[in-house]
Amino acid sequence: MTMPFTPLDPRGTVLGDEVFELLGEAILSGKLAPGERLRDHELAERFGVSRTPVREALQRLERSGLVEVSPNRYTRVTIPDAKVQADVIEFVAYLMGICIRMAVARCSDEELAEALTDLDAVIAASRADDHAALAETSHEFFARMTRATGNVAILRVMREGEIAIRRSLPGWQPYIECPIGRTAAYESFRDAVADRDAGRAESVLRDIHGFS
Repeated sequence: MTMPFTPLDPRGTVLGDEVFELLGEAILSGKLAPGERLRDHELAERFGVSRTPVREALQRLERSGLVEVSPNRYTRVTIPDAKVQADVIEFVAYLMGICIRMAVARCSDEELAEALTDLDAVIAASRADDHAALAETSHEFFARMTRATGNVAILRVMREGEIAIRRSLPGWQPYIECPIGRTAAYESFRDAVADRDAGRAESVLRDIHGFS
């Protein structure tokens, strides 16, 4: 493993969380390549910390599917799997439907206005048939609506699962290929959100992602 890491300053930080975030970002960016071996003593030395926070971070990354461990043999970055990516995208589509149902009914008027502004950006990206922008603007919208649910269980699941979700996003493609039809569907979704029609918003969202 040749990737350099800047030593961490342990003052006032939760080292396991910080190591987890840094290693996760390195995997997502490709700086730590699929199949690359990870040695806790080397990582601890590079970060300037003990092995304990490194091991904690690697355990969390294993649970998130970014690292695989074979006891007494190796710890390495996982190789992206098409089935796993498809399953994660399916999971997110259903979970976001639930989040939308909850958030639309619970969010403040100010949060709703901000969400609609986010949706305008989603619609613009769809109309331009810009898939990268569509993924990015959708992520911003759903992150806002997830917070608006106020549901502690959902927020905890997303906190742990966000890194696995982000790894699967590069494999995402819009279910509705035609930008005209897709944009019309997003506009219908926006109308439902604006009307605080939680059931219709969830239904339209699942149609958009092909999981009705």
